[in-house]
Amino acid sequence: MWKTILRRVLLMIPQIIILSVLVFALAKAMPGDPFTGMITPQTPPEALEALRERAGLNDPLPVQYFRWVGNALKGDFGISYTYQRAVTTQIGQRLPNTIWLSLMTLILTYLISLPLGLLAGRYQNSWIDKIIVIYTFLTYSIPLFVFALLLLWLFGYTLQWFPTRGSAAGGLTPGTTAFFFSRLYHIILPSFTMALLSTTGTVQYLRTGIIDAKSQDYVRTARSKGVPEKVVYNKHIFRNALLPIVSFIGYDITGLIAGSVFIEQIFSYSGMGNLFVQAIQSRDYSVITALVLLFGIATLFGTLISDIAMSIVDPRIRIQ
Repeated sequence: MWKTILRRVLLMIPQIIILSVLVFALAKAMPGDPFTGMITPQTPPEALEALRERAGLNDPLPVQYFRWVGNALKGDFGISYTYQRAVTTQIGQRLPNTIWLSLMTLILTYLISLPLGLLAGRYQNSWIDKIIVIYTFLTYSIPLFVFALLLLWLFGYTLQWFPTRGSAAGGLTPGTTAFFFSRLYHIILPSFTMALLSTTGTVQYLRTGIIDAKSQDYVRTARSKGVPEKVVYNKHIFRNALLPIVSFIGYDITGLIAGSVFIEQIFSYSGMGNLFVQAIQSRDYSVITALVLLFGIATLFGTLISDIAMSIVDPRIRIQ
């Protein structure tokens, strides 16, 4: 397994290089620059030109690219033009909020989807299965922003069960018990919203896997030996049906981190998705390139996590 991990890590190096080139090119292809918003009738053109020259925006593109890569390898992604602070500092303040949100969403997703998929596959064509299938169709067809606004209106503004904005109550000291429970309270509604719409694939894959596994020879053999039905499902059918789900677990983790843009905007949640939208609106190139590169690298590591999880669950797929 270690050979497989090493091979995948080495394969990621050219992928990261190509990703960095694409990220840099797309950022430079955006109209305007970070100083475009400073233009007013009273702004002298030479002042803006001096700012661009000082920031190195007038240098040739290859020079700008290699300077950016060299600084990034040292952990320096530059200064945010909007916030006038280091990009790593700005991202570091938002990253924990996004990780907490993604972690809670992932936990809720599997707490909901695994029992539903198991019930739908075990009691195929029953009324339980039909209700679960209808649920998956609904969650698959409803857009995220529509569903999020609906739950925000219902549980946030109408019933007032949960806060409607922010990641924690103001005036609390980070690290205290009150701050932890306040953060948890603010995470529940947005994470539950994302989890409900993220269960569709897991439920369908698990349902299909259980239905296919029920007709396999090893299941019939176990039943013919008198193995209890509960043991047949838990030890034989359920474990083998989990293989497709395990293969996507890495993608689920990174997808939640990178895909929380809508949720963080709707709930005014101070995470990386919210920061990404603000950076695009203000043309803050240093933040945009750092976040896109971070999301891309996280996706590559997500594939590595999926491969490792698959090799643990099913040793037959390990590459020697």
